[in-house]
Amino acid sequence: MDLNRRNLILGAGAATLALVGGAGAWRVTRLPDGAIKPWALDAKPPADVRLDAFRHAILAPNPHNRQPWLIKLDGDDGAAISCDLNRLLPDTDPFNRQILIGFGTFLELARMAAAERGVRMEMTAFPEGEPQPVLDARPIARLRFIPDASVARDPLFAAITTRHTNRLIYDANRSVPDAIASQIADGGYSSDPKLLAAVRAITTDAMAIEINTPRTFQESIDLMRIGANEVEANPDGIAMIGPKMEALKLVGALDRTALADPQSTAFKTGLEMQTEICGSVPGLVWIITPGNSRADQLEGGRRYVRAHLRAATNGVAMHPLSQALQEYPEMADHFARIHQILGASGSQRVQMLARIGYAEDTGPAPRWPLETHFRT
Repeated sequence: MDLNRRNLILGAGAATLALVGGAGAWRVTRLPDGAIKPWALDAKPPADVRLDAFRHAILAPNPHNRQPWLIKLDGDDGAAISCDLNRLLPDTDPFNRQILIGFGTFLELARMAAAERGVRMEMTAFPEGEPQPVLDARPIARLRFIPDASVARDPLFAAITTRHTNRLIYDANRSVPDAIASQIADGGYSSDPKLLAAVRAITTDAMAIEINTPRTFQESIDLMRIGANEVEANPDGIAMIGPKMEALKLVGALDRTALADPQSTAFKTGLEMQTEICGSVPGLVWIITPGNSRADQLEGGRRYVRAHLRAATNGVAMHPLSQALQEYPEMADHFARIHQILGASGSQRVQMLARIGYAEDTGPAPRWPLETHFRT
């Protein structure tokens, strides 16, 4: 990134912080406490094990933090899980593959939380058929929660509330030891400089394609929540919080119009920052499934969240590099190249690719309260 541009923007933020003072200073430094409240789980769990399972499940990683999970309780021990079709990503995820991976993460955390209570979560995926080519109103899964003294508690359960997606720049001088990386991975992993360089070239270019393609970048722009007030009002999407963001918004230097304008400083700086982040790859993990059925996609999500929980347990930061895996026309060449480089052939599919490394913890992402996901 051009240092003069970075200093100009950060300097504007610092100047604003110095000027506002008092109540204004609170405005630019406060955190969206209500939006992250779902992470602070009450030590006394709900009597209904389903509610306990789902209050953990809504902490699952999911694309663009859309949180598309709809829950309909069934009798005393069942539930149907379906997709909120208003929370899809039609431009970057036209076949809803990534959205469905987010259901795999959700269901795995629900299963783990139920097991912690001595309850087996029995799941029937796509009980009314696999939705193709896009998701529809049919249930993703039907669940039964059955008391079972023999069910094994999952050692990764304790990491559910400490697992956070870390989008910062990772320490370039500190790689994850192979012994730890191999424990984290559920599939491939590498810290080989030649492979990292090849993947880095693809992922940085793929990010640039997404940002420079107006319709795909607008999808992100529309989901940006700029400042604590917007995050509190809509605790989903892409949270842009912290003193610098608040300060820039306060002086009118940060808004959606500027972010979407390729000629603006905000757009150019954002592109450079995202390229720098995507190029910060001290290590990689990836997940390949035998095919790309809806069941494969759910399985990819289940495996991914477990890998992320293992990373959290080991103090390792993790962040998906999903752009090259997206399925719109402008990304086709990068899609093919990343599959070739990572060794996916024939019907095999790379469901997830993520960087791993070490960085300062960024804390939890905003979440809608559990009750907002229920449907009667």
